[in-house]
Amino acid sequence: MAESKKLTKSIIIDNLYSKLKERYEETDITKAEIHMLIDEFFEEVKDGLKKDQVIELRGFGTFEVHTRKQRDRAHNPKTGAPVTVDTHGVAFFRPGRELKERVWNLRG
Repeated sequence: MAESKKLTKSIIIDNLYSKLKERYEETDITKAEIHMLIDEFFEEVKDGLKKDQVIELRGFGTFEVHTRKQRDRAHNPKTGAPVTVDTHGVAFFRPGRELKERVWNLRG
């Protein structure tokens, strides 16, 4: 069976748990604690974005909020009726140099 290309949070937790146990044999960290740590990390990122802060993770990338201007040409996908989409914020991720270098030849 081919390995899945999807890397879920639970797989990341399992991988981190295995690596920590391997590296620090006497650690007593649990998967539940790793899960809590990851959840708290993402809450910090979401809270920062909600406060319009730029989240910079060196070697990985930058998260920030970009503003989308109001659009009058949008359409309701169910009815086809024209709708106005108000100005709103969207989460934006810009990969860092190290991440770009790691994936550069992935599809080539």
